[in-house]
Formats: sequence, structure tokens, C-alpha cells
Amino acid sequence: MLDSRFIREHPDEVRKGLLRRGLDAGAVDALLECDKRYREVLGEVETFRRQAKEFSRSGGTDSGTREEARKVRERLKGLEAEERKLREELDGLLDALPNLPLPEVPDGRDESDNVVVREGRKPAKKSFVSQDHLALGEAHGLVDVERAARVAGTRFAYLKREGAMLEFALIRYAFDILSSEGFIPVVPPAMVRPEVFRGMGRLAADQREERYHLERDNLYLIGSAEHTLGPMHMDEVLEAAVLPLRYVGFSPSFRREAGSYGKDTRGIIRVHQFDKAEMFVFASPEASGDELERLVALQERIVSGLKLPYRVVAISAGDMGWTDAKQYDIEVWFPSEERFRETHSASNTTDFQARGVNVRFRRDAGAKPEYLHMLNATAVAIGRTIAALLENHQQEDGTIQIPEALRSYCGFDRIPNPDSKF
Repeated sequence: MLDSRFIREHPDEVRKGLLRRGLDAGAVDALLECDKRYREVLGEVETFRRQAKEFSRSGGTDSGTREEARKVRERLKGLEAEERKLREELDGLLDALPNLPLPEVPDGRDESDNVVVREGRKPAKKSFVSQDHLALGEAHGLVDVERAARVAGTRFAYLKREGAMLEFALIRYAFDILSSEGFIPVVPPAMVRPEVFRGMGRLAADQREERYHLERDNLYLIGSAEHTLGPMHMDEVLEAAVLPLRYVGFSPSFRREAGSYGKDTRGIIRVHQFDKAEMFVFASPEASGDELERLVALQERIVSGLKLPYRVVAISAGDMGWTDAKQYDIEVWFPSEERFRETHSASNTTDFQARGVNVRFRRDAGAKPEYLHMLNATAVAIGRTIAALLENHQQEDGTIQIPEALRSYCGFDRIPNPDSKF
């Protein structure tokens, strides 16, 4: 969440940031009014608490003193209730404000205003008509959405045979690269408490509709390893010497895809459950900009090793995620659609999430703790990556080549022509 003091001291800057995101800047005025009233009531609470303590210490026995003490306690009780109500209202108003875009973020209202920063491998020219990933997956016995629909409903899939082996190959491939770069491997919890999820900024605005909530246990299923990697150091003060602290987590991810009705209903690109490896970094504020560029460079290394055509895109202010101050996407070419599609995202959330889950660092011994910066980035999203591999490495003879970088992990160099398998 944003810092209420920063909003109080720099309201015009906050208004400008909201307008750049295409949001109503009037929310700032409502928050400032609530914040003012909250601080006034908080001052009164502190005053009456002191008076109550003074009466308690003096131990007055005359009826006048006892009556005055009673009135102070009653007034204090009412003020404390008002303080709690205003605190809840203020927190709700803060939850309704996203992170502010950094100055270098491109202006724009939606994805049409995103900016291509650079291009990697170029799409290959094929002498045959490319099939889409689902047609390939079904023909080769790798993907089964029909049976999954009978078992769990739409937007689920079984990965089978080489498809299942490719998942584990991709995870090992990404983990080996990132472990060699100092990332600590983690398998995090796949459920999270509501107050922690809220602190990570993942229940704000329309995001709540995207989440699966287990009412009986009052837990949410995570939508990414980011959601439980970030709170791993909740309420801790880290020493500056351990920063940057880099993790790579593997987890299942669950998303209702509430806002995508009718979109990508075919295949395994947009599903309710998928597996993903995610990078997460805790960094000092002055280092987070360089850390974001490093994360994107690692994403490019992973994608390049898979021999996939891609480009890096700077996301416009109006298209960025709720918690993001700066965001890049990597888009991979899908031959069947003749367009690039997002497979990776990398974000600097500055101190927005750190403030929400109270993760701080200390520059020197005895120094006042400060909020650090938190960053997240996709290492590999299994469904989308397998879809991209099938489409880009399909051959005219019906086989699918496996990139050399994966062969030692999966144990095969190609997926045979389906006619030779059955």
C-alpha cells in the first residue's frame, strides 16, 4: 500500500500518478479528509489515555474525582471505537489506491500503448501451415482438455507423456540457471491468509474476484509463488548486507480468470490451474531499478535458450498491474496466430508490497529500519511455455523438436510424428 504520510505531503504527485493510470484522482481528497479526522481522533485518544492513567495513579477516593474518572473512561471508550472505525475506513481507502508509476513508465491507457523495447530471436518462416498448440497437443497425446473438463470443468487440462516430462524439464532448466545466479530455490505454501494477501495488494479492486477462497478455513489459493514468497520475511528487519536477497519459487497457481470470459477458451494458455516458477527479490530502494533490468535479462536468457522468438515490452501506466511501479512483459511468437503473446512479466513494486506486509531493512547497526523494495518476475509459466514450444518447434513431418537446452532434462530430442506413436 501507499504511505499515508507521502500522500499527505505530496497529494498532487499522487493525483498525477492516478491520472496516468486512468483512475479518478478524487480518491485522494477522500483519503486526505479521512486521514485528517483519524489523526485528530488519535490525538484525542492519547490525551484521554493520559488522563485515565493519571486518575488511576492518583487513586482519588472522593465522589467528585471518581465521577470525573468515570466520564474520562467513557469518553475514551467512545473515542477508541471511533478511532478503530476511522482506521478501517482509512485502510480501505488506501487499499483502493494502486502503486504509482515511475516517471520513465510510458504513458497510455491500455496495452495498445505499450512500447516494444527490443526484439530477440525473429520468427522463423515456415513452408507449411502451423497448427495451434492444442491441435498439436491432442494429436501427440500430450494434452487432454476433454477429459479434464469432465473431471473439473472448463479451463483445466491433463498434461501427459512428453507433455508431463516437459513440465519437469522446464522447471529444472530454469532452476539450474537461476541457482547458478545466486537465487535460493523455494517451494512456498500454496495457500495464504486473507490479511497477508491483502498486504501483498492482491485483494484490492477487482482482484478479489480473481481469487479462490476456502471459506471454511479462511484461506486463499495463491495465483503465483510471488504471493507467498513476498511475505516470507513479513514483520522482519533484514540487514543491508544480505541484500539483494533473491529467491526462485515453484508452485501451483490458481486463478478464476473472472475477467476473461470468452477469451482464450481453447487450450492451455489461460486456465484455472497451472504451475509456474517465479523469481522474487528483496532489494534496497537504490538498487531496485537495476534489479528489475537484471530480472528481465534472466528471462531473456531462459527464453533464448528455448529458441523461442520474443520481444521485450515496456508496459504503459494504464496497463500495469495494481502493485507495480514499473513493469516489463516478454512476448513470445505464436505461429498459429501470427502474433506475439505475453509469457513472462517482471515488476518492480517499490515499497508498495513491503509496506503492506511490513518487510524492512537496516542500513547500519543502530540505524532506523526502512521499507525495502520488492520485485517479482516469471521464470517459466508451464502452460504458456509448452504451448509456445509446440507451436514454434513443430516440423513439417509432424514431429516436434526439443530445444537442446531441455534435452538432458527430459531425455528425448523430439516428439515423434503421432502416426508413428499409436
